[in-house]
Amino acid sequence: MFDECDKLKTAAELQPLIRSLQAAGRTVVFANGCFDLIHVGHIRYLEAAKHAGDCLVVGINSDAAVRHLKGRGRPLINESERAEIIGAFQCVDYVTIFDEITADGLLALLKPDIHAKGTDYTVDTVPEGQTVLGFGGRVAIVGDQKGHSTRDTIAEIVRKAKRAGNERLL
Repeated sequence: MFDECDKLKTAAELQPLIRSLQAAGRTVVFANGCFDLIHVGHIRYLEAAKHAGDCLVVGINSDAAVRHLKGRGRPLINESERAEIIGAFQCVDYVTIFDEITADGLLALLKPDIHAKGTDYTVDTVPEGQTVLGFGGRVAIVGDQKGHSTRDTIAEIVRKAKRAGNERLL
């Protein structure tokens, strides 16, 4: 579990940190997602987001938000553990957990320079795009082409377990 010295911060703790970084001329990038079962697409997205600026803040959807977005049975990993996993990545500077379905409220509060989204979006389809433009930020599409998903990984695990006749894995 994180302690107060680590990367996990509340939005209220992040706000002055971000202002201080920006005042020092540093570019703050914000990325967000569920990050329920880490795959290579997540890593490529976060590394590319970090390369877009100097400091990477990652917002993780809370367990309740993931259930709303992904359905019954999700998340597979609770929000505290997902935050710890994401915080372990060298490219991530700070992590926060948020309850909303979109990151609009968090973005409006933090006002990062760049909001990075994966390649399953375009600049015009990012749900929080208008919020980001409204405070003078910009949207960047980063990472590799969408070819990985937690949903597909789960389906593959189930398929392979069934094919192997190992129902105990299910």
